[in-house]
Amino acid sequence: MKRIDGRNFDELRPVTIATGVQGFAEGSALVEVGQTRVLCAVTVDDKVPPFLRGGGTGWVTAEYAMLPRATPTRSIREAAQGRVSGRSQEIQRLVGRSLRAVTDLTQLGERSLIVDCDVLQADGGTRTAAITGAYVALYQALAGLAMVGVIAGIPLKSAVAATSVGVVQGRILLDLCYEEDCKAEADFNVAMTGKGELVEVQGTAENKPFSRETLETVLALAGGGIKQLFQVQQEAIEKLNVR
Repeated sequence: MKRIDGRNFDELRPVTIATGVQGFAEGSALVEVGQTRVLCAVTVDDKVPPFLRGGGTGWVTAEYAMLPRATPTRSIREAAQGRVSGRSQEIQRLVGRSLRAVTDLTQLGERSLIVDCDVLQADGGTRTAAITGAYVALYQALAGLAMVGVIAGIPLKSAVAATSVGVVQGRILLDLCYEEDCKAEADFNVAMTGKGELVEVQGTAENKPFSRETLETVLALAGGGIKQLFQVQQEAIEKLNVR
C-alpha cells in the first residue's frame, strides 16, 4: 500500500540543500524536504552569553520562526503578539542543542554563532529540516572563520541531521508530510550525529501508548533516513569553496 504521496514506508521526501543563499550571512542554506522549505542563516557575534564570559569558550544557539504564509492560512507573526510561542522556543532549543552536540565550543574563543531558521513553507518536519539545514550553514560559517585565521580549524566533531517517523494507521512511516502527521497515532523526531549517536528522541503517543519494539523500529528507520541526509549535507558542503 502506497503512501499519500506515493512513497514507500522507508522513503524520504526529495531533499535538496542550497548554500550561500544569503550574501550577507557568514553561512546560509536553504533546505527543502518535499514541500517544506527552511532558510538557515548564521551570524557570528564576538561575544558570548553572560554565563560564559571569561571562560574562554564559545556558544552556538538558534532561533526559529515560521513566516505568516508558510501554511495554507495566514498565521499572526509572533512579534505582533509580543512573545515567542512555546512551540518556537522548544524547536529553537532543539536546534541549538543538536548543533552544540557536534561543535567543540572550546575552539571558538569567546564568540557566539547564532543560527536563524525561518520556515518559508511548512508541510511537516520543519524542526528536523531546520536541524539538517542549520548544520550546513554552520559548517560554512566555521569554515569561513578558519580560512581567515580567526579559529585554528573547523571545530565540528561530526555531522548532525534529523528526521521524523510516525505510526499512521498502524504503519511505521519515515519522514511524515503534514497530512500524514495530522493522522499519526504516534510521532517521533530523531536527531543523530554522523557517529550514530542520538542527540534527541522526541516521541509522543496520540491515541494509545506505543511499545518498546515500536520505538526500536522507529530508531532503525530514522537512522536509515538520516544516513541519506548526511550524504545530501556532504554534497552541499563539497560545493562550497571553504573546506
